[in-house]
Amino acid sequence: MSRRKGRSLAPEEEELWRAVKKTVTPFLPEKVTLPPPAALAAQPEAQRSLVPLQPTVSPAPSAKPALPKLHPFGKRERQAVNRGRTAIDGRLDLHGYRQDEAHARLSGFLSYAQSMGWKVVLVITGKGRPGGDFQSLHDHERGVLRRVVPLWLSLPEFRRVVLGYEDAGPVHGGDGALYIRIRKRK
Repeated sequence: MSRRKGRSLAPEEEELWRAVKKTVTPFLPEKVTLPPPAALAAQPEAQRSLVPLQPTVSPAPSAKPALPKLHPFGKRERQAVNRGRTAIDGRLDLHGYRQDEAHARLSGFLSYAQSMGWKVVLVITGKGRPGGDFQSLHDHERGVLRRVVPLWLSLPEFRRVVLGYEDAGPVHGGDGALYIRIRKRK
């Protein structure tokens, strides 16, 4: 993004702008412009090696604590849930809900599950209609909740509650459902 062409900044405006720039962290580091080759040739050898090739950006100190990581189910743990040796503590069926309604219900359900001390819950998203009335026009709309619920579970608001998730086994809905492990309340 380049500065608009027009009047140049007054010295006090330049100073103010430099002060403001020091208080923000850029998304991307500023590009380093190397001097022209003729200027490099005129410099002594010792100074040429000091020309930075890449900008050095120190990470900004983070005020927020790091989000807890998601941990997938282990093979034995998944088999235990699939075969019924580990109980599913609760179920939530999101069939027929719009995204905003489903998001609110999922949030409330997972908070409740954590407050109850549940370990594993089943969330049924559905697989989407295989052949709807408007399939050719709205093919990308099939299975919306099936696609977005895993994305939601990766958001910061859910990471404090969700320990991990995976597609459910065929007995519990297969691709149209998720096993979700609940994080212990601190």
